[in-house]
Amino acid sequence: MVKLAVKVVPGATRAGIAGWLGDELKLRVSAPPEQGKANAAVCALLAKALQLPADAVRVHSGHGNPHKVLEISGIDAAELAMRIARALAVS
Repeated sequence: MVKLAVKVVPGATRAGIAGWLGDELKLRVSAPPEQGKANAAVCALLAKALQLPADAVRVHSGHGNPHKVLEISGIDAAELAMRIARALAVS
């Protein structure tokens, strides 16, 4: 299991991976920041971008905060870095 720090922008007009913001990966989701909708959208977005099952990404901390730590299972840190780089190259 790997942990990844992210900065989430909920309610965005366009969802996607925006890039690195310091040591955090900036993610945009169109879902509003209410009742866990943005958190679910973040997990789904990242799982799809990393080509992982939907249940492989979950919020570890920061549930009500734009700065979150995600837990990603099924890959190691090196593979995570490679997949993020690939996803950024496509977007």
